Amino acid sequence: MRKLIYLTLIGLTSIACAGNESESNESETAKADSTEVVKVAHPEDDIDHHTLSNYTEVRTKHLHLDIAVSFENKQITGTATHTIENITGADHIDFDTKGLNIIAVTLDEGEAGEYTMGEYDELLGTVLSVKINENTEKVSIQYETTEKTEALDWLMPAQTAGKVEPFMYTQGQSIFTRSWIPVQGTPAIRITYSAKVTVPKNLMAVMSASNPVHKNETGIYEFDMPQAIPCYLVALAVGDLEFAEIDHRTGVYSEPSMLKDCAYELGDMGNMVNEAEKLYGNYLWDRYDVIVLPPSFPFGGMENPRLTFATPTIIAGDRSLVALIAHELAHSWSGNLVTNSTWNDFWLNEGFTVYFERRIMEAMYGKDYTDMLALLGYQDLMRTMDEETTDMQSLKLQLMSKHPDDAMSDIAYEKGYFFLRLLEQTAGRDNFDVFLKNYFDSYKFKTITTEEFRTYLVANLIEPYKLEVNIDEWMYESGLPDNCPQVISTLFNGVEANLEQFYKTNDVKKSIHASNWTTHEWLHFIRNLKEGTTPAQMAMLDAEYHLTQSGNSEVAAIWFEKSINFGYNKIDKELEAFLVKIGRRKFLMPLYTALAATPEGKEKAIAIYKKARPNYHYVSFNSIDELLGLK
Repeated sequence: MRKLIYLTLIGLTSIACAGNESESNESETAKADSTEVVKVAHPEDDIDHHTLSNYTEVRTKHLHLDIAVSFENKQITGTATHTIENITGADHIDFDTKGLNIIAVTLDEGEAGEYTMGEYDELLGTVLSVKINENTEKVSIQYETTEKTEALDWLMPAQTAGKVEPFMYTQGQSIFTRSWIPVQGTPAIRITYSAKVTVPKNLMAVMSASNPVHKNETGIYEFDMPQAIPCYLVALAVGDLEFAEIDHRTGVYSEPSMLKDCAYELGDMGNMVNEAEKLYGNYLWDRYDVIVLPPSFPFGGMENPRLTFATPTIIAGDRSLVALIAHELAHSWSGNLVTNSTWNDFWLNEGFTVYFERRIMEAMYGKDYTDMLALLGYQDLMRTMDEETTDMQSLKLQLMSKHPDDAMSDIAYEKGYFFLRLLEQTAGRDNFDVFLKNYFDSYKFKTITTEEFRTYLVANLIEPYKLEVNIDEWMYESGLPDNCPQVISTLFNGVEANLEQFYKTNDVKKSIHASNWTTHEWLHFIRNLKEGTTPAQMAMLDAEYHLTQSGNSEVAAIWFEKSINFGYNKIDKELEAFLVKIGRRKFLMPLYTALAATPEGKEKAIAIYKKARPNYHYVSFNSIDELLGLK
């Protein structure tokens, strides 16, 4: 998943951390790999404390869904059938549920099952405990979602691009899948799944599985995911969808009115997959497609296998924001192929993915482009270090009693990236690439803890090359180690020179030469606007470059934030329209935070929020309710 933390300014371009700088392409199913992996003795780190299930005793191997989607009732109803493996001979199997109505349970070929529901936990939900015996093979759970289901976003036609048909999508990461399917809600186990989904006949259903490319006349769609995945990656979207092929194994789904623009914007996806394979081995998921969702989607992207869910805010018209697609594609190796065993180890998903994403972008667009991405990421990390408590600054976290979404900060993404960049620079890129490719191959279709990775790292990189790296400081301590790699962007140096001239001359035309600037240069420029910038200076910039009317969501969001901070009020109409339309949490939180900093601004924020809240997903409005004191 693309990180939630928003863009922000820290430091100058030339100052960062002090210190050092093919085979067959057939898909593979999730079966035990022949590579033997040594595991260190930290049993307490292997347990996922964010599930109520007894997954270490008995676990799901395969899930089959037979469900119907009702927009009239805003409800999913049907049956989840779990094919199970009883590891210890347990007499019961426990599933995670949250906000679900359990109607009935049957075993194997239809025998009525005995079950109980536990007490409700605000964070984890309610355990569903089903009595079994050592010979039980299947547990079928008839259920329905309720208005308390957190994973589902039901959109009225007016909230979509086409304004004619409704839309629904799921968001499972981190622990939300249990609110639309009764599952063992942990990334520690992987399952295959299949599904039969009935939807209104004028709509199409797609999942993180094999997918149709056309609507059918029945409204019944069947899906298969033969590669084993953690349950947070089971995903469903239903809407007025069409498909456009990019190349033989990539394509894009969207509402019809957006399809042409989306296909153009994502035209490099096939090349991205090719470049990724050159780096770290074959793509093992058959197809890589993207669905561009309505604006309420709370994240930049979600790496659901075979079908990335993406925000429409990346459709800028110039392919300038496609690093997000490179990030979600990279998850096909780090996260989807090799998965964190617990949410304490979230950096193993995201730090690796940011590193891989930037290697893809470097291969396609050059080092100067990637240096800009890395420096923007470093700035985000420094802001997060200032804001996070010390117990949340290490790569390995202790999240018991905390929501796993608390781990979704720049610590996992950017500190994880810089640790891997340090390893690359210390070992040499060629050696590190061999190590990383072997790592993905050794752990494919498996889950891993930080301790297991540490053991693998020492045995396969540190010791063979006799490297001296402070790996425990990086993994287990707060703050940023002194040997964090340095990032320098010559392009950003030019941006800063223009900005200094602007403050000296107070003349936009004579000081700023931005005709060839990329999105990232504009972001760096706006981030670096100094405290004390006057509304008159903001008006000069706006008159010359029309930043308030920018069609680029990244540029618009940071411009609106700075405008609020500097008292430039000629953005009010556009700001409200942006906040009402866009549900991406990365943009919403800093803008509402900036507004809420003053009594007048908070009053304005609440007025806008009353209009906008129905357009937001639970992930977004839950955070903003708290921010504005509306809980």
